[in-house]
Amino acid sequence: SCHFVVMNNEILCLPIVLLLSGWSVAQISYSVSEEVDKGTVIGNLAKDLNVNVRDLQTRNLNVVSGYSKRYFEANFKTGDLYVNERIDREELCPNVIKCTLNLEVILSNPMVLRRIEVTIADLNDNAPAFVEKSFSLNISESSPAGEHFLLPLALDADTGSNSVKTYRLSANEYFSLDIQGGGEHTASAELVQQKALDREKQAVVKLTLTAVDGGKLPNTGSVQIIVHVLDANDNTPMFSKTLYKARVNENAPAGSLVIQLNATDLDEGDNGRVIYTFVKRANFDPADLFFINAETGEITVKGHLDYEAQSAYDIHVQATDRGPSPRRANGKLLVEIVDVNDNAPEIVVTSLMNPVREDTAIGSVVALVTVTDKDGGKNGQTRGKLAGSTPFKLISNYKNYYSLVVDRTLDREQRPVYNVTIIANDEGTPSLSASSVVNVDISDVNDNAPGFAEPAINIYVKENRPVGARLYTINAVDPDINENAKVTYSLEGDSNSIPVNLFVSINSETGDLISLQSFNYEELKTFHFKVQATDSGVPPLSSNVTVNVFILDENDNNPTILAPYSEHGSVNSESIPYSAEAGYFVAKIRAVDADSGYNALLSYHLSEPKGNNLFRIGTSSGEIRTKRRMSDNDLKTHPLVVLVSDNGEPSLSATVSIDVVVVESTAEIQTQFRHVPVKEDSFSDLNLYLLIAIVSVSVIFLLSLITLIAVRCHRTDGTFSRYSAPMITTHPDGSWSYSKATQQYDVCFSSDTLKSDVVVFPAPFPPVDGELISINGGDTFTRTQTLPTKEKVSSP
Repeated sequence: SCHFVVMNNEILCLPIVLLLSGWSVAQISYSVSEEVDKGTVIGNLAKDLNVNVRDLQTRNLNVVSGYSKRYFEANFKTGDLYVNERIDREELCPNVIKCTLNLEVILSNPMVLRRIEVTIADLNDNAPAFVEKSFSLNISESSPAGEHFLLPLALDADTGSNSVKTYRLSANEYFSLDIQGGGEHTASAELVQQKALDREKQAVVKLTLTAVDGGKLPNTGSVQIIVHVLDANDNTPMFSKTLYKARVNENAPAGSLVIQLNATDLDEGDNGRVIYTFVKRANFDPADLFFINAETGEITVKGHLDYEAQSAYDIHVQATDRGPSPRRANGKLLVEIVDVNDNAPEIVVTSLMNPVREDTAIGSVVALVTVTDKDGGKNGQTRGKLAGSTPFKLISNYKNYYSLVVDRTLDREQRPVYNVTIIANDEGTPSLSASSVVNVDISDVNDNAPGFAEPAINIYVKENRPVGARLYTINAVDPDINENAKVTYSLEGDSNSIPVNLFVSINSETGDLISLQSFNYEELKTFHFKVQATDSGVPPLSSNVTVNVFILDENDNNPTILAPYSEHGSVNSESIPYSAEAGYFVAKIRAVDADSGYNALLSYHLSEPKGNNLFRIGTSSGEIRTKRRMSDNDLKTHPLVVLVSDNGEPSLSATVSIDVVVVESTAEIQTQFRHVPVKEDSFSDLNLYLLIAIVSVSVIFLLSLITLIAVRCHRTDGTFSRYSAPMITTHPDGSWSYSKATQQYDVCFSSDTLKSDVVVFPAPFPPVDGELISINGGDTFTRTQTLPTKEKVSSP
C-alpha cells in the first residue's frame, strides 16, 4: 500500500512497510550539493547496509521516495547511490533553511528497511531579486534631513550565507542607506534623507538600490527607486521684468491690449499657479481704467484714456500664488499714453480796443490772440491766420501768441463793424482746426461834413402864399453818427444885396424854410441864398447849398385892353365900307395881362346881336373881320362886344364895346383914320418895343446856343443833361415859338402885314422841362407842358 502526501503541489506515494519482528530499521544520512551532475555518487548502500555487493541484486534492493521524480538510483553492481535527476534545492525546499530528501531502502530475504536522509547543500546559484520593477517614493521638499523611508526587500532563493546580506545605493547627494539584519537572516534597508530636497532644483531623484547576497561570488539584484519630490510653497512668484513699459493710444477702445505680464512660480500645482491683481495706491485705482486678466496677466483698456488729462500711469501689479500660505510678488508697469490728434486748437481773444476808432493808426494793436492745443508734440503745434479780406492782420509775437493789428485805413461810414474770423490749424495728421469770430466795432470820428443831395435846390413857390407857410424842408445827411451826425441849419448870404432873412427863415433843427412875407410874382420873380448845414462834432464840419426860389405866377390879374380902345363902359366905333368883301379887316383888339404863362395867354371872343352873323374875331389875334359881303338887309350900325379872357384858373376877363358903322365909300374911312393921329403914334411906339424885344430874344438865343455848344465840348459827364435843347416851332400862318431850357419866349406874329403885332411872353425862371406855347394862324393855340422832375414846387 502507499501513503499519499502532497508536497510542492505533487502527490507522493510512500510505501508503508509492515515491519515484522526481526526487521532492522536505521537511518542513513547523505549530503549532496544541488545542481550536481547526474550520476554523481552520493554514498554506497552496500557498505552502509553492511551487505555484500553480490547480494544486492538477489535480495532485490529497492530505493523508494515520495517525490515525483526519482532523484536517486542504486547501482546493483556496485551498491552506489547516485543522482538520477537534476536537483534544485530552491525548487525542492523553497524558503527553507535546511533542505533534505528522505528515501527508503528495502532489502528482502531478510527484509531490511533503512531511511536515507539526503541533505541538499545550497549553492549560490540565485541572485537577489525585487518583486517591484521600480519603486516610487513621494517625499516633500519640506521633509527634514534624517528622515527614514522603507525600501523594498530583495528576495534570494538561496539560503544561509547565499541569501541577501547587504544593499548598496547609487551615488547621490540627498540619500543614504540604513541596513538592518544580515548574518543568518535576510538583510533589509531603509532610505535615509541626508539633506533637504528642492523640487524646483530637482523634482525627481532617481536611485538604484542593489541587493548583494553572501556567496563567495556574490550575486546582486537591483531595483530603481524613483523619489518624487513633493512641492512645498517655498517659492515666491517672480515677474519676468522688474519694470514693464507699454504704450497705448489715447481714446483706444475698450478691450484694446496694453501688455501681457508674465510672472512665474517655481512651485507646482496651486503653489505655482499665479493670480494677477492691481494694487490701489493713494487715490489711483488702476482698475478704473484698465482690466487685468487674473489668470493670464493680460492687461486691456477698460476706461477712457485721455492724453490731455494724464499722459502716463504708474501701475503696481501683484502676482500671488494659490498655496495654503500664499506668497506674493510686486511688479511695476509704466503705461505711456500716446497722444492722438483729438483736440482742435483753442483760440482765446483778449480785446484791447473795442470799439476801434476809425482814425486809428495803421499798426495799432486791437486785440491779443492766444492759440492753444491740449495735444502734445506736433499735434499741439499750431498756426494762426485770418480768413477773408479785412483791414486787419495777425502778427505772431511768440510761438502761439499773436496780435491783431490794423492793416489798412478804417472808415466807419463804409463799414461800421467787422467780423474778423481767426483760423487756427495744428500740425497733426489729419490736421484739426478751429475758428473764432471777433466782432470789431468801428467807432465814429467826425470826419464827414453834412452833405446835400444836389449842389443847388430849386424851390417853386406860388405867389400870394400866407406869411409863415413852410416853403420847403432842407435836408442834409451826415454819414457820421450820434453827435457827429446831428445837423443844424442856418441861412447864409444875401439875395441881390437884399438880406435873405427878410424873405425866409429856417428852423435850425428841422431845416424847415418858413416864408416871412407873401410873394408877388409881378414884383419878385426869383431870389436865391445859401443854407449852411453844420454838424455837432468836435471840431464841427459844415457845407453849403445854394437855394433858388422861383415865384410861380397865379392868375390874379385881369386882362387890360390897350389903346385906342377903352374898356367896358365906353363905346368905340369903327367904319367899314358897304362894298367890303368877306374877310375885310375891321379892327384889332389888343390886350395885355400882367400875369405870365398861361395866365397871360389871352383869347378873344365876339358877341353880336342875334341874327347878325356878319363878323368874326381871331381868338388869338383879336382881329375882327367880316364873314361875308354886306346885304341890304344888314343894319347900318353893328354893336359888337369883345370878351378878352386869359387862360388861368379860374379864368379872368375884360370886355370892350365897338360899334361898326357901315358907310357907302372908302373916302369916309380914310378921313376917319386921319382924325386919329394919336393912334398911329401909339402903334409906332409899340412896334418899337416889340422890335427891341425880338432883338433881345435873338441875342439871348444865340448866346445860349454858343454856351450850350461850349459846355458840350468841355463836359462829358452829363452835368448839363438836365437842360433841354432849344426848340423852335413854326406855324402855317407865319407865327413861331422859341423855347430854351433856361429862358422861354413865346413870340406871335400876325399874318396881316398892315396891323400885325408881336406879343412876347418872357419866362420868369428856368423850368427844367420846357413849356411851349404856339399860336397858329387858325386862331387856335396848342400847349405842351411837362412837369419838373427835380425842382420843388411849394403850393399853398
